[in-house]
Amino acid sequence: MRGLRSFVARRLLLGIAQTAAVVLLIFALTEALPGDAAVALAGDQPDSGRIEAIRKAMHLDRPAPERLVDWVTGLLHGDLGTSLTSGRPVSSYLTGGFGPTLLLATLTVALLVPLGFGLGILAARHAGGLIDRLVSSVTLAVYAVPEFALGVLLVTVLALRLGWLPPTAVGYGTDLPAHPAALVLPVLVLLSRPVCSLARLVRAGMIEALASPYVAQARRYGISGARVHLTHALPGALAPAAQHLARTIDWLLCGVIVVEALYAIPGLGTVLLNAVAERDVPVVQGLAVLFGVLTVVLNLGADLVAHRLAPRAGVAA
Repeated sequence: MRGLRSFVARRLLLGIAQTAAVVLLIFALTEALPGDAAVALAGDQPDSGRIEAIRKAMHLDRPAPERLVDWVTGLLHGDLGTSLTSGRPVSSYLTGGFGPTLLLATLTVALLVPLGFGLGILAARHAGGLIDRLVSSVTLAVYAVPEFALGVLLVTVLALRLGWLPPTAVGYGTDLPAHPAALVLPVLVLLSRPVCSLARLVRAGMIEALASPYVAQARRYGISGARVHLTHALPGALAPAAQHLARTIDWLLCGVIVVEALYAIPGLGTVLLNAVAERDVPVVQGLAVLFGVLTVVLNLGADLVAHRLAPRAGVAA
């Protein structure tokens, strides 16, 4: 128990340090972006007086360290800032785009976990056999196809030629749960590569665990084959799979830009693209902070789960 508390404390401190580093890096990178937001907002033929007025209104005339202190102070109080283009709070952009992205991520993970683990366990139980070769070949082939190419292919075949599904989510807005057909193609694209990588990772972990000393000891105790696979070998494969799953969820939540752009889904990825195009620095910074914090939190949780699932010395009969 003391070792677990020490591990949790170390990971929490590391997570806080990582979050602070992410915040500083985000500010530094947005400061280094080419162009000027004031010039972009001043119009096609701006004059110097209007540009200076806009810069003063946006506090861009102040030194960067002062703006960094103000921004970090706002973050600590839950204030992500205000959009330069609309004057709306940055938090409204995040809450508006988070729903569709969360819906896509939830549906993808709900299918990813049973499919990825099921295929990995199935391949491991028939290692070297026909089923193992079939699963490995198919997952490798699907993983090699980029999301954009697969998305275009699915739209061409299933939407345009066969007419089974809508090609995009245009016209549905954020009311996607009421139109589940519009979610099928995006979820298939999002699911394609993660399920392949998770299945291959679980397969490798299961095969390694089945050859480990603690599984051999369990078999010497007379534990049946099914119980060996599910009770003793599977936890050893779950530890690395949990970390991979956390990275996948992080990728799904943190703006799946290609998929959302391809299917016109108004999620976080679309919000980020629009903010970059409009030079709306506060929105870009707010999204980057959200993505960074989610990454730290998800990886912290994955490390704790992996630590808990790591095989311990001794096997209980």
